[in-house]
Amino acid sequence: ICNGESKTLTASGGSTYSWSNGASTSSITITPDVTTTYSVTVTDAKGCSSGTSVQVVVHPLPMVSISGDSEICRGETTRLSASGGTDYVWSNGSTAYWTDVTPETSTTYSVTVTDGNGCRSSSSITVTVNDLPTVVIVGDKVICNGESTTLTASGGTDYVWSDGSTGSMIVVSPTVSTTYSVTVTNGFGC
Repeated sequence: ICNGESKTLTASGGSTYSWSNGASTSSITITPDVTTTYSVTVTDAKGCSSGTSVQVVVHPLPMVSISGDSEICRGETTRLSASGGTDYVWSNGSTAYWTDVTPETSTTYSVTVTDGNGCRSSSSITVTVNDLPTVVIVGDKVICNGESTTLTASGGTDYVWSDGSTGSMIVVSPTVSTTYSVTVTNGFGC
């Protein structure tokens, strides 16, 4: 049996029964934590006795481990991988040892793992979804030739502009109409 499971043992052939665990009925229900031998002595109506024993092997439950990014940015996919058994069933229906997930909001995924002895164990992981930064650029969009303007971005902690500049502000003096873009990263790395 698997650890935590119960098993009923039944003896027959007599009128009284004496089990090694102290029970005196023909059937006993046991839930051993470790492999255990159970003995029974059976006595018939004439007072004749005979005994036998059975070993109940207890298999440990699989040790389930889940790996993968537990924190992602909105729109990203993470691969969750489980180990500890031979068969896997994820809460999202996947039956491989891994599953690719792209949650819209923070979501908990669980997996039930079965090992070669048929023993099952479950584990879960919560994937936290962080929002992308909301980027705003302010500054003069129209200037005269020879003038400059300051473009200021907001919404994050790190800024990389299309001209290679870093920082939330850049001063530009284009001689022709030019588009400037900025990639903003927030504190979550999104």
